[in-house]
Amino acid sequence: MATDIGTSGQPEFDTSGIGGQPAGLSTLFFTEMWERFSYYGMRSLLVLFLTATLQKGGFGLDDPTATAIYGLYTASVYLSGLPGGWIADRILGHRRSVFIGGMIIAAGHFSMALGWVATFYAGLVLIVIGTGLLKPNVSAIVGDLYPEGGVRRDAGFSIFYSGINLGAFIGPLLCGYLGEKVNWHLGFGAAGVGMVLGLIQYRLGYKRLGTGGLRDLKSSEKAAASRMLLAALGGVVLVVAILVSLNSKGMISLSPLGAAKSLGFVIPLLALSYFGYQIFFGGFNSIEKKRIGVIFVLFVAATMFWAGYEQAGSSMNLFAERLTNRAIGGWEMPTSWLQSVNPILVILLAPVFGALWVKLRDRAPSIPAKFGLGLMQLGVGFAVLAWASVYVGDPANPSKVSMGWLVATYFFHTTGELCLSPVGLSAMTKLSPAKLVGQMMGIWFMATSLGNLIAGLLAGKMGSFGLVQLFGAVALWVGAAGLILLLISRPVKRLMGGVE
Repeated sequence: MATDIGTSGQPEFDTSGIGGQPAGLSTLFFTEMWERFSYYGMRSLLVLFLTATLQKGGFGLDDPTATAIYGLYTASVYLSGLPGGWIADRILGHRRSVFIGGMIIAAGHFSMALGWVATFYAGLVLIVIGTGLLKPNVSAIVGDLYPEGGVRRDAGFSIFYSGINLGAFIGPLLCGYLGEKVNWHLGFGAAGVGMVLGLIQYRLGYKRLGTGGLRDLKSSEKAAASRMLLAALGGVVLVVAILVSLNSKGMISLSPLGAAKSLGFVIPLLALSYFGYQIFFGGFNSIEKKRIGVIFVLFVAATMFWAGYEQAGSSMNLFAERLTNRAIGGWEMPTSWLQSVNPILVILLAPVFGALWVKLRDRAPSIPAKFGLGLMQLGVGFAVLAWASVYVGDPANPSKVSMGWLVATYFFHTTGELCLSPVGLSAMTKLSPAKLVGQMMGIWFMATSLGNLIAGLLAGKMGSFGLVQLFGAVALWVGAAGLILLLISRPVKRLMGGVE
């Protein structure tokens, strides 16, 4: 790997890439960009395809079932990062995990493109598995490019984050157009092609990663971890087989909606058990216990935020399809294109928020206050959508509203995201006891997973609740939670023990 040589004759850190960054950053930037292209491109079509009639090439599912599948899928994507990180650390290594994960993701998209029911759902499972291997480990390799840490590392992650949003911006535009205007399965296939392009450039740029993502994995440790993994997989297969058998005998009833509701009970129970164990039996001192308590507060707030925010692909997507006037001249814009509003706003506004926090310095809001502001802005976004729903009128014969309502909603959701999401990732590393940092990052993604699951379940209420009531209730709950968090932000900050 190219390096600069300092006056001491010792090699300095890699600055041979664009803007003085490591050369490998551009490789990882485009790997993540294409992976997010595939994820958000397919996600923008998922609920639309599931609810489309058989005559229009869809599966003809009702809203509650379709959005429950959406919730299960997106929740599983984030949960899979926990075993994916463990497999990389103990068996495969980060570099190999990223490549294998990308291949599995591509296979999943192509499986969905075949058009059969069985291969469609198998494709969703493959994407979940592949994303679990790729997503956490490509970020870990980015960190490994900066052994010195510091400001240059923060700048590198900012560049990497822009790659995420660039892929999220382009994916719905291309995959959405092909899926809605040409053929659903062509849209799913395009997502797979994007992942293949990401894999090709990842392999071509492999040497530019230097030592990033390389781990000295001992054969004995790998063998032990492999046995544990096989045992775990065997347990999962056994549980699934028992459930399928009981369902076939009519002793239980398996359905996407039922599975989503069950998982919505299991995840909070696991989180509560984990926090309770660490606080009461983890052997930490009083300051560490208080900080773990703060992480729990942030966990609850993050779950509520993502439960609203992640309705972009479900209820808000259906609102865009059925109740939004997307006509531009004599041409109707694809519904999925509105999914690109948020990522382009993130790209445009992220530097503004970064500069704002730097300028405010000591006057900047605390971590819990930023979370409160994020929730309140999410609430404002849903209040805008509830206001728009007033003009829809009779659900049986609705009037379509301007796209401006959804754009305004996405604007407030984006500003809320920029107050909460980057801050949350940083807070986990700052507040966690040293031996729990990795686990707490997993807890953060568990909050994201639970939020995605709740988002899918809430979206299924579109038919049974009035739109004004549904969106208004979400606005009220998240707005109230944000206000409460703002009011208690000072005492919560004192529990942080000097962490800023």
